Amino acid sequence: MHRSGTTMAWNVFKFCTALRGLGSIMILMVLGIVGVSYYAVVWTSYGPALSVGGLESLAALVVILLFHFLLGMLLWSYFSVVFTDPGVVPPNWRPASDEEEQEGECDPLNGLEFGGLQPEASNQRTRFCRKCNQHKPPRCHHCSVCGRCVLKMDHHCVWVVNCVGALNYKYFLLFLFYTFLETTLVTLLLMPHFIAFFSEEEIPGTPGTLATTFLAFVLNLAFALSVMGFLIMHISLVSANTTTIEAYEKKTSPKWPYDLGRKKNFEQVFGMDKKYWLIPAYSEEDLRRMPELQGLEYPSKPDFDSQDF
Repeated sequence: MHRSGTTMAWNVFKFCTALRGLGSIMILMVLGIVGVSYYAVVWTSYGPALSVGGLESLAALVVILLFHFLLGMLLWSYFSVVFTDPGVVPPNWRPASDEEEQEGECDPLNGLEFGGLQPEASNQRTRFCRKCNQHKPPRCHHCSVCGRCVLKMDHHCVWVVNCVGALNYKYFLLFLFYTFLETTLVTLLLMPHFIAFFSEEEIPGTPGTLATTFLAFVLNLAFALSVMGFLIMHISLVSANTTTIEAYEKKTSPKWPYDLGRKKNFEQVFGMDKKYWLIPAYSEEDLRRMPELQGLEYPSKPDFDSQDF
């Protein structure tokens, strides 16, 4: 039995090491797919139409502008996820119940913004990570790939070469959103060219450009369908105020203290400032008045019995 456990731990260690080694490869793969799509849409299909004149040029201009806008938002969101730390436990962090709760008593926002909801840290039993040898804040989990505890960890994503947690979860959702819009747009734009491949009419272009267009259509269609399913899943998680990890934990608990209603659940991820909902950033006001955006404490339902959770 001991030997089996040792073997399993060794296999997990090798798997985590392999995931860390994928780093630059996955980023290059994403940029490669973007490059293929850009070549097929802008350089091959719609760019040449700009010099024709008339309505055809106008339509091509609109398509290219929309393509570039969505691509810009996609890349902005993507690199925000890649380069934003998902949230690390501060050194010597202790639960509020173990300290003098000075901040909780003097901060009027902890009771007002959420209609009397109480900070979760004050009514949860202490959690401790033996691997990091430190206390774990609420909703924090240890990532074996990163080798540390991550605040409100959702999962480790090989596509962004990073953990998805409290501080970059919004950016990850926007990355999914803009990826779905961009890949859907490219699929629709290249669909006539894809259909033409199976017709008897002659198709203009070199074999290289035709092959690139075919590849771009197939890749974008595949990503549009897969990302759509992933996006729907995360929308349901946000609406219930859970993460991917917590969705499994909820199966063993009949109660969930963080579900505050869809509006407040959405604001805990995207903030309260509507101007910032569709960009990978938060307003200074939201960062000041919403401590849950920092990942250390979360409001929970009042009178929740934490011993059942």
